[in-house]
Amino acid sequence: MLPPLGLITVAAILPQAWEFKLVDRNVRNITEAEWAWADLVILSAMIVQKDDLLAIIQEAKRRGKRVACGGPYPTSMPEVPQTAGVDYLILDEGEITLPMFVEAIAKGETSGIFRTQEKPDVTSTPVPRFDLLEFDAYDSMSVQFSRGCPFQCEFCDIIVLYGRKPRTKTPAQLLAELDYLYELGWRRGVFMVDDNFIGNKRNVKLLLEALKIWQQEHEYPFRFNTEASVDLAADQELMDLMMDCYFDAVFLGIETPDEDSLQLTKKFQNTRSSLLEAVEAITKTGLRVMAGFIIGFDGEKSGAGDRIVRFAELTGIPTTTFAMLQALPHTALWHRLEKEGRLRSTNGNLNQTTLMNFVPTRPVEEIAREYVEAFCELYEPNAYLDRVYSYFLKLGAPRVKVPAKLPTLIDLRALAIIVWRQGIKRETRWKFWHHLFSVIKRNPAVWEHYLIVCAHNEHFMEYREIVRTQIEEQLTAYWAEEERVKQLEVKPEKAIAG
Repeated sequence: MLPPLGLITVAAILPQAWEFKLVDRNVRNITEAEWAWADLVILSAMIVQKDDLLAIIQEAKRRGKRVACGGPYPTSMPEVPQTAGVDYLILDEGEITLPMFVEAIAKGETSGIFRTQEKPDVTSTPVPRFDLLEFDAYDSMSVQFSRGCPFQCEFCDIIVLYGRKPRTKTPAQLLAELDYLYELGWRRGVFMVDDNFIGNKRNVKLLLEALKIWQQEHEYPFRFNTEASVDLAADQELMDLMMDCYFDAVFLGIETPDEDSLQLTKKFQNTRSSLLEAVEAITKTGLRVMAGFIIGFDGEKSGAGDRIVRFAELTGIPTTTFAMLQALPHTALWHRLEKEGRLRSTNGNLNQTTLMNFVPTRPVEEIAREYVEAFCELYEPNAYLDRVYSYFLKLGAPRVKVPAKLPTLIDLRALAIIVWRQGIKRETRWKFWHHLFSVIKRNPAVWEHYLIVCAHNEHFMEYREIVRTQIEEQLTAYWAEEERVKQLEVKPEKAIAG
């Protein structure tokens, strides 16, 4: 979906006299020619990429290469890549620690750990090296305006990594990044990857005022998406500005409709007003809501999975990320569970196919079963089409007039696949055509957006079975481990000396 923005930002901060080649392991493997060419291997990874990170470190060392790594996972758990053999650990935020690393290289140092408690002023961050990317590999490009989030959610590692004071670039900086993307020929979606785009509302509004003019002057080459907290719904001026800049979707961390769980996990911003009304306000403005849901909070009552499904049906939210709660390294949740003796593993992995890494307050098997069934129900083909249909009937129309563009071969191929699978091959065919023509008739400005979201289920239909299979496998392993521990704890009541 998105390119590795961190790595191309690192490439921009490092000396530009250096030569760079970029390999995104989400896209392809490293070639033998690239291995032979490299003097230094620089890696970055999030927690979900940790296994591949460690494998590449070991392979690079086997080939006699020097290896440096940083990013969210190494910053949280530096001892793990260190054990794998990495030479240089470039931790925390690179605007400060990368120059330390470059200085060490210049001095001929063959290893080192570079870190800081200081948070950099991101107005000094250079334009990322977008030219290193293979553009055809991605659905959208990524840019970042801010780092940090003002809230205190117990399970979130963003505030651990980047702090609770949002730091923003200047509007001119962000527009320079868009200028470079435009110059390189990009004409599709751009994701503002800020963990909370509206963390600093004053500065975001200044950006949007400038972006509105830029988009008009360039005839709206980019369609924007982003992530924001639900209090976006309370600021109509901000939503209107986003619409004027051609934003069409926003990801909200809803987590759960259970208010007690939200209070316990300190997600207070989701309890100040009705979540249903917030989603409705954002939707009617014209921003499609994508939602994050989590199951397994402390004190959660049975049926949480079903309540999440019902919430999605009531709001009509088409696409969600849905996972079991994980205690991520050094979060407030991680520290609390460690203190309570409930942390089963320090390797939290916020993934849709991962069992929780701590002992929950209700049976883990019950949570896992609810999760799998809810995930499958959310993406059952008929239910999904009905939900998308109801949602797009009430979705506000775009505010900007985008010049008509001829469809590309990729667009036509994608359309043919969706029509064949959902409109001809499957039992959903009558529903597919009824809903499509009804949307065209009743809300014609959104029909193309509607078809794109229908297409999303081609991923989720297949992924449902992956989730079910992998969770079942982990449950089996979980109970085997529990039984092994019990056997070790068994002590004989009587012993015969002989």
